[in-house]
Amino acid sequence: MRALLFGLCLILATPAVAQDRDQTLADIRQDLTVLYVEIQTLKRELSTTGAPQAAALPQGVLDRVNAIEAELTRLTAQTEELQLRVDRIVKDGTNRIGDLEFRLVELEGGDVSKLSETTTLGGGTLPAAAAPIAPPAGGPQLAVGEQADFDRAKALLDEGRTAEAATAFRTYTDTYPGGALASDAHFLRGEAESRQGNWANAARAYLESFSGAPNGGRAPEALYKLGVSLEQIGQRDEACLTLGEVGVRFPASPAATDAATARTELGCR
Repeated sequence: MRALLFGLCLILATPAVAQDRDQTLADIRQDLTVLYVEIQTLKRELSTTGAPQAAALPQGVLDRVNAIEAELTRLTAQTEELQLRVDRIVKDGTNRIGDLEFRLVELEGGDVSKLSETTTLGGGTLPAAAAPIAPPAGGPQLAVGEQADFDRAKALLDEGRTAEAATAFRTYTDTYPGGALASDAHFLRGEAESRQGNWANAARAYLESFSGAPNGGRAPEALYKLGVSLEQIGQRDEACLTLGEVGVRFPASPAATDAATARTELGCR
């Protein structure tokens, strides 16, 4: 990225001295070549540097949830910071390329009115599947196809095709990680898995739903059903702790009442 910024600075700092026609064209072509080559440096900013290293997490379920939540917050902040840097460079670089192309056509005697829109720095535009669309008033922003994919998975669940629904919701969360409907998708995957008796998978899905949106609309029920799932796989103590946390975090929710009932049935202290 430093190389790209340096290249842009060189272009911005080039003095407007008198040149003959051939020298000016050669310089502009060289500027364009250097700028496009330096795009590769920008792309490397978005590449991974190696295998992820899992942080040591506390042993308790709720402590692990809190640790995951903190890690997600940290990673989200880093991602947003990088995105802002990339956006600034893309905008400035694209404008600079457009200016250079205009000057080049003008110097060669071409028709500048026929210039097409400058290609976005970095190559092309966003793929259709990932391009954001305008959200409904007051609603979350969704990618093209995101709502349709979610609706298809939910339709499978509503039809009782639980195995297909679980697969569809997993595909959805893999395709749109961190999307506006991701927490709902994880929760409904937990519903699909629990209806099949796949309690370990259900527990993971409920945990991902809760940790992805610990204050969201699904959070109380996701935490409650995480506790139920833990009990089903033989983790009674952790189930009691998780169910008790529902009333602490969401005392006014219906899930808190359900969790209290479940704790009584389990004989939790």
